[in-house]
Amino acid sequence: MFGLSDEIVLLISFLMFMTFFAGVGLASMRVKVDTTDDYLVAGRGMHPALAALSAVSTWNSGYMFIGFIGFIFIQGYSGLWIGLVSTLGQAVAWIWIYKFIQKEGSERGVRSLSSLVSKTTGAPEAKLAGILSVAFLIIYAAAQLVAGGVALRAMLGWPEIRGILIGFVLVVAYCYAGGIRASIWTDAAQSCVMIVGSSILCYVAVSEVGGFSGLHNSLKDIDPGMVNLFPADLTFGVTLWIGAFFLGGLGVAGQPQVVSRVMTLKDDKDRKEAAIWFFVWQTPFIALMFIIGLACRAIFLDLDASQAQDGLPLLAMEVLNPFLAGVILASIFAATMSTADSQVLACTAAITDDVRPEWSTDHKTTKVVTLVVAIFATAIALVGQEFPGFGDSVFALVVLAVYGLGGIFVPLLLIRMMGYEPDTEHTVWMMTAALSAVIVWSVSGYGDDIFPSIPAMSAAFATHFILCWRRSESDQNPLGRYSLPTQQTAAVGAVVILVLFGALETTYVMMAPESSEATDDRPYQLTYTVSEWTQSETLNLNDGETQTFQVTIDNTTTAVLSAVLTIAYTDTGETVTAACDDIVTSPDYSGLAGPFSESDDAERSTNACGSITEVGSITPNAALSEYATGPGDYTLNGTEDELVSVLTMLGKSPEMVGNLNMDVSLNANNGNFLGGDSTESVEVTLTMLIFQPSGLTPTG
Repeated sequence: MFGLSDEIVLLISFLMFMTFFAGVGLASMRVKVDTTDDYLVAGRGMHPALAALSAVSTWNSGYMFIGFIGFIFIQGYSGLWIGLVSTLGQAVAWIWIYKFIQKEGSERGVRSLSSLVSKTTGAPEAKLAGILSVAFLIIYAAAQLVAGGVALRAMLGWPEIRGILIGFVLVVAYCYAGGIRASIWTDAAQSCVMIVGSSILCYVAVSEVGGFSGLHNSLKDIDPGMVNLFPADLTFGVTLWIGAFFLGGLGVAGQPQVVSRVMTLKDDKDRKEAAIWFFVWQTPFIALMFIIGLACRAIFLDLDASQAQDGLPLLAMEVLNPFLAGVILASIFAATMSTADSQVLACTAAITDDVRPEWSTDHKTTKVVTLVVAIFATAIALVGQEFPGFGDSVFALVVLAVYGLGGIFVPLLLIRMMGYEPDTEHTVWMMTAALSAVIVWSVSGYGDDIFPSIPAMSAAFATHFILCWRRSESDQNPLGRYSLPTQQTAAVGAVVILVLFGALETTYVMMAPESSEATDDRPYQLTYTVSEWTQSETLNLNDGETQTFQVTIDNTTTAVLSAVLTIAYTDTGETVTAACDDIVTSPDYSGLAGPFSESDDAERSTNACGSITEVGSITPNAALSEYATGPGDYTLNGTEDELVSVLTMLGKSPEMVGNLNMDVSLNANNGNFLGGDSTESVEVTLTMLIFQPSGLTPTG
């Protein structure tokens, strides 16, 4: 961990790069036009490279830095599938679906994704799509604010609430500065810093564990299942598990905050150029994040699954110098905030163009809507802090929003680009089916086995074909300009699909780890050290005087076994009177983080000079006394699960953070006419025993 000077360097670096990003955003004001069209789609004249780099930053942000790292931390090598297959899905979206979106948006003057589900902006189905967009995007934006708070907590020790509120200010500032133009400019700058910072972090982290071979061996020692390309015990098989990732990547075409970047492009030529820029930047970034996630698992043996999303910020602090760590922190925080503002602007477009189209030409009203949406997202993030589990998994929140929106929009976009034009009833039923499938699937608990993209899109397409079948009066082909395959073609296609399905499932059965492998019950040993942390001050007191001993504890970062307050003084001024002077102490722990299992803050009066006298104590977690009683090196043996439980308990122990105060008063014994003193020098000392884990290693 960093010392005080290192923390200052980290903070300076963070503020410097945040100022740079803010400056880039403010610079966009020089070219903006005060119109709603410029505010929401940058006048459809954005440079392809800027739009593409912005799409990379917008899509990844808190999800990639916090959520994806946590996912890889838990999954190991098998997490490669989500990066690889989802990228293929995104490629299909850029080549096929985005072409339709860019063309329709430009020709119709559409500024929101929800407008594309109908022929007419503000139609009933567009209103419903707009409402659903806002609902999911506000949750998504709240997850981004939480991700920023997680980063600041992990690296600076700040409360997550403080990070959320700072994020709110930045989101509103970005939006009001230059709308989507400011967002895109800052996103592009952040993408450059993100890729450079991530490359340095990846190199240093891999070197820290002995190169790629050392990384592989470390992961294998932790759990053999970590180095398997498939996870254990997939309820529905590997084909659907992988297929969900592909549809998730395709579902990016249903993300209004990403699609809005495509709508800023002038024509199809710009879209093609932007696609090249996107994948040249996106592909190595995913690879870097994958390796960093594995390195986090190998380095932080004491982190459990619930703490996995802290991996990257902690890694940056562990292996980088303070300045570079500040760069990483700024990248994480700025990217999450810029993504949040993109989502807020997408909500604004949906509300002003579809939910309340009469507001679409009123630029001032548009900005008011932006402010209200930002307030709602912030409120959700703040309220969520009071509910365990809300902020524990940014990844889960992102999955809910991504697959919810993808399931609602992508099937409708696909059938419309094929030439089929569903009416209001048809569109509403498809969206309702997709939404219901996402909710039911998430509530059922199957989301860990298969992401909701498959049930959501399957429900939407099933509804489409059922409605087409029941509409006997309709002569429209269910697949628009693409005719249904002949029986022979359908039969051949079914055989090919079954062969591929069988081959993949057979490979999974042969290669996937057994459950017993995934649940490691080998003996492990936990090593840890208990060290003393002290701070002393000498108070020079006159008779009847009171002075305050004060200690500010910024962040102990590890569990504290106990904290003890003592005083010591030697009364040498008395000539006749044998009794030493009275010292009165009154500790105050109200400024410290709690709660405490045990504490002693009683007022005491003592004349025990010439010795060390305990005058107050705190025990944050009494259960820790089982594992140590004093300074020294310790070992603890057990299974991995048992020892991880100990580490988890340590991680959840109250941190000694804040201000500790103790008033010290002197009632001097002045002796008699032969002499005596009326002053004392009292040394006050705070001693804390701090638990510092060293490592968790298998012993058999």
